[in-house]
Amino acid sequence: MGVFTYESEIVTAIPPAKMFKACILDGDTLIPQILPQAFKSVEYIEGNGEAGSIKKVTFGEGSQFKYMKQKVEAVDKDKFVYIYSVIEGDALMDKLEKITYETKLETSPDGGSVCKTTSKYYTIGEFELKEEGIKAGKEKALGMFKAIEAYLLANPNTY
Repeated sequence: MGVFTYESEIVTAIPPAKMFKACILDGDTLIPQILPQAFKSVEYIEGNGEAGSIKKVTFGEGSQFKYMKQKVEAVDKDKFVYIYSVIEGDALMDKLEKITYETKLETSPDGGSVCKTTSKYYTIGEFELKEEGIKAGKEKALGMFKAIEAYLLANPNTY
């Protein structure tokens, strides 16, 4: 088994507290509303969002995948940190044991925020990740982030 780590940063005009609430705390409800082609539904199998919770995400019709199960590893509402792992589903392609994502929102100098994400891919056997696969996943995540940002900018009193 190997572990491949990738880091990325996205800058937004939205302050960290507002972006964290929309993306993380209310994301299970908000994302299927504004991006139904990405996520059809999110349901908790265990827990209600705290560390240890497990949720099933059913992808929308526009996705190549059907579903995934995520385990919430940590939620720090004060430091705007969220860590979860994809532990089951066709997104793992029978080649990955799990994928862990750590997202941290920090205040940027202009009052917006910087979203820093570390992704760790735990491979099975000798499987090696291809850069284009990682890039495609990053582009989808960026598109989702930008859609939430656009929603918040268009609806400034929502959060």
